[in-house]
Amino acid sequence: MTAHRITDDVAAPTERPSRHVPPGCGTDDRIARGLVDGDEYCLDAAYQRWGRLVHGLAARALGDPREAEDVAQQVFVAAWRGRENFDPERGTLPAWLTGITRRKIADALTARTRRTALAATLGAALEHGNGAADEPERVLDRLVVIEELARLPRVQRDVLRLAYFADLTQVQIADRTGMPLGTVKSHARRGLRRMRHNLALAAAGD
Repeated sequence: MTAHRITDDVAAPTERPSRHVPPGCGTDDRIARGLVDGDEYCLDAAYQRWGRLVHGLAARALGDPREAEDVAQQVFVAAWRGRENFDPERGTLPAWLTGITRRKIADALTARTRRTALAATLGAALEHGNGAADEPERVLDRLVVIEELARLPRVQRDVLRLAYFADLTQVQIADRTGMPLGTVKSHARRGLRRMRHNLALAAAGD
C-alpha cells in the first residue's frame, strides 16, 4: 500500500515523479509533522514504518488476514482524513495510529457481530421452525423484514438499509451520510430495537 493508494479513497493525489520517501520524512518527528501538513510522502513513510504494526494488531484481534488488511487501510485513510486532529506535541504518531486501529478493530468486530446477530434474530423470528425447503415462506420472510424497515423513522431506516443491504460498516455509513459515527450507532441501535420489538409482537400474534 502506498500514499497514492490510501489517498485515492479521499481525493486524487498529485502525480509524483518519484516513489521514494524524501529525506524530509526520515525521522518519526518529521513524518508526524509532514503528515499533519498534508504531505503524501510522509503518509507513505508512516505506512512503511508502522503499517506492519497496525496490520499485526488487527490480525491478532480479528483472526482474519484479509479483514486485517482492510482495517489497516481504513486506519491510514482515517489518519489522513483526520490529520488535523493529531498534535505531535501531545503524543507520538504510532500511539495515535494504535488508537485509531483499536477503534477500527472494534468497528469491524461490531459489524461482524451485528451481521451474525441479525441473521440469528431475524431467522428465529421469521422462520417459525419451517425447513429450508419452504422457499415461498423464505420469500415472505424477506418481505416482512423490508416491511418492518419501511415502518422505521427515515434516518433509522436509511442507516439499517445501508448496513444490511449495502453491507457498509458504521464508519462507512458515517462517511457517506455525513453523520457523526456516534449518531449512526445510535440510530442503528434504536432501529434494531424497534424492529425486534415489532417482530416479537407479530410472532406472538401468530
